Amino acid sequence: MDYDLPDDITQILRELDDFIDTEIKPLQEHDDNNRFFDHRREYARTDFEGGGVPRQDWEELLGEMRRRADAAGWLRYGLPSHVGGRDGSSFNMAVIREHLAHKGLGLHNDLQNESSIVGNFPFAHMLMNFGTSEQQDEFLEPMIRGEARIGFGLTEPDHGSDATWMETTARKVGDSWVINGGKRFNSGMHNATHDVVFARTSGKDGDARGITAFFVPTDRPGFSVDFQWWTFNMPTDHAEVTITDVEVPDSAIFGAEGEGLAVAQSFVHENRIRQAASGVGAAQYCIDQSVEYARSRNTFGAPLATRQAIQFPLVELHTEAELVRGLVRKTAWELDRVPHMQISDRVSMCNYRANRLVCDAADQAIQVHGGMGYTRHMPFEHIYRHHRRYRITEGSDEVQIRKIAGYLFGFAGPGKRRADGAARAGEQ
Repeated sequence: MDYDLPDDITQILRELDDFIDTEIKPLQEHDDNNRFFDHRREYARTDFEGGGVPRQDWEELLGEMRRRADAAGWLRYGLPSHVGGRDGSSFNMAVIREHLAHKGLGLHNDLQNESSIVGNFPFAHMLMNFGTSEQQDEFLEPMIRGEARIGFGLTEPDHGSDATWMETTARKVGDSWVINGGKRFNSGMHNATHDVVFARTSGKDGDARGITAFFVPTDRPGFSVDFQWWTFNMPTDHAEVTITDVEVPDSAIFGAEGEGLAVAQSFVHENRIRQAASGVGAAQYCIDQSVEYARSRNTFGAPLATRQAIQFPLVELHTEAELVRGLVRKTAWELDRVPHMQISDRVSMCNYRANRLVCDAADQAIQVHGGMGYTRHMPFEHIYRHHRRYRITEGSDEVQIRKIAGYLFGFAGPGKRRADGAARAGEQ
C-alpha cells in the first residue's frame, strides 16, 4: 500500500501556498490588518460595546479574503462543479484543512470564525440535499458569496445533545405554521436574515421523527434575539432567541415535515472529519513551535531541548498526532467510497481524539514557552480557546464516545441487527 500523498493533492498544496504568499499575506499585512492576528486580536475583532459580536471591519476583511479566494477558484473547492466548485473529495479536503491549520494563525485560515480560503460550507450541502429549488435559488449562491447569513437554531436552554426532547413546537394553522419556543447558542444571529429553527410538529418527547426544520425570517413579528452569550472564545455570535407565535408558510419547511433531524445530521460526517483534520494541523503547529523554541532557549547553561521533562511530553504528542493523522486520512478516504453510516463510529473516533489532541498540544506549548507562552503575544491561548469548544459543540466528547460504543457493542450501526439477533438467540 502506498502511503504517500497523491501527486495531484501535493500540487494543490503548493498552489495554495503560492496563493497565500501572493494574495492573502499582503492583504493581512496591509493597513495594520495584523491587529486581528497579533496580541490585539481579541480586542480588534470584538465589538464589546455592541454585545460582544464581531466588529464590522473584521468581517469586512474576512469578506475580502473570501472574494479573492473565490476569484482564484479556491473558496468553493469542496463544492460540486455545478455550483462553481471543483468536486474536492473528503480525503483532499482533510489534507487541505490540516495543511492550512498547520501554517498557524493567519487570514488564510482563521478557524475561530470558520473562515478559510478553502471553504467548508456544510450548510451549502444541506441546502443541496434537502432544500427546494426555490430555497436553493434564494440562499445558496448569496450564502457562498457571504452576502446572506443563515442562523442555526437547534440547541435550547434545557436541551443540547438531547435534541429529540426539544420543547420548541410548531402547530399547523391553515396553510401556515405557528412556532413557539426558545433557542440557545443560536449561531450567526448577529447578522442573520433567516434562522433555521427546529421545532417539534408531531410525536412525543424522545422521538427522532416529528421534528421539522423551518426557514424563519429574523424580522418576523415574535422573533426576538435577546442577547449574545459571551463565550471562552470571543468574539461571539451565539445568541439567546425567543420565538413567540411566529408564523411562517408551509413553503418555509426545510426538508421533509417531521424529518428535521435528518437535515441537522446531514453535514455531520464531512464537517466532523474536517474539524478533526484541522485539529491535527493545529496540534502539529503547536508541537513544531515548541520543539523549535526548546532548541533555541537556554536555561541553566543548556538548551531546553536537552531536558527530558520537555522532550517526553512533546514526543507523546508528536506520536499521537501521527496516529490521529493516519486515522483521519484513512477515514476521509473511506467516506469517499462507502455509505457514511457504515463508518460513523470512525468519524467520531477521529473527531474526539483530534479535539483532545489539539487542546493538549496547545496547553503543552504554553508550558514549554513558559511566561511568554501564557501571553497573548504567542498564538497558543487563541488555538486552545478555539478548539476547546469542539469538545462540546457538534457532538461532545461524551456523545462521540457513545456513538463509538453503540457500534462496538452492536447497539447501533451496521452490527445492530446481528447483535439483536444474537441476543434473541441467547434468550431462546
